Formats: sequence, structure tokens, C-alpha cells
Amino acid sequence: MVQLLTQPQDQRIVQSNRTWAQFKLIQQGFENSPGVRLFYYDGTLEILMPGREHEVFSGIIALLLGIFFIEKDIEFEPTGSMDQEKTGEAFAQADQSYCIGTSKPIPDLSIEVIVTSGGINKLARYQVLGVPEVWFWEDGVFSLYHLRGNGYRLS
Repeated sequence: MVQLLTQPQDQRIVQSNRTWAQFKLIQQGFENSPGVRLFYYDGTLEILMPGREHEVFSGIIALLLGIFFIEKDIEFEPTGSMDQEKTGEAFAQADQSYCIGTSKPIPDLSIEVIVTSGGINKLARYQVLGVPEVWFWEDGVFSLYHLRGNGYRLS
């Protein structure tokens, strides 16, 4: 008998009207749950459990960017899905993130792999966090956004 390996899709839970205090309690509940990513902005909580396809593309992007930075002799710190937080307002765990030059509490670049639609307004969340550059990978295409004064601009 041949057993087929399935590639589970992302699983996403989105809840509105949540306070920051409620978010922090839920975050504590997921402390020992590797692979679960949490997001919070403007009263909306998102819980993401990335599927295989999501993780494969995230890993490939990380590998290629690492090679690019090394080849171009750019000093960088890969920070993966580290917590990015502005207390009381926003929280994110990007698929990949990088500090360029020196280590910082908020990375210079955050990358989101979009396999399934849905979720909260990611650019608004990253703007509150002050992330200078955000890339979205969806359907094999990157969309690059740079923070300029009052918002992000597509490059």
C-alpha cells in the first residue's frame, strides 16, 4: 500500500474585539507551541499555524537572502520569526526578518509568505512597529514595501 503524504494548508484563526491584555494571556498559552505565530493589531488577534508549503517557501527565501547578503558583503543578522512588539498596540512574528548592519529590537526587513488569504492589515501593523521594509511573497511574486513618512510605498 502506498501512503500519500499530504501537505496541510495554513490554519488561521482571527478574532476581533480583543484587548491587549487578552492577547498577552493567549500569548502565554502558546509559549510552548513551536511553529505557532501570533499577531495583534487594532483589537484583532490572529493565530497562524503555517502549513508545509508555507514553511518550505519561507526556508527557501531565507536561504537565498542569506546567500545574497554574503555575496554582496552585507553585514546582517537573520532574526527569523522573532517577536516584534509595540506594547499595547501591535505584535508580529514575521516568517523571516533581518537586521542590516547592527542588531536592533525591530528588524530592518520583515518578510511574509502568503499561502492562504485572510488576516489582519499587515502593513498597518508593521507601520505601528516601525519596520522600514516589508516584503510579501504570494504566488511566486514579491511585493516590496518601504516605509515613507505617512505609510508604505510599493517599490
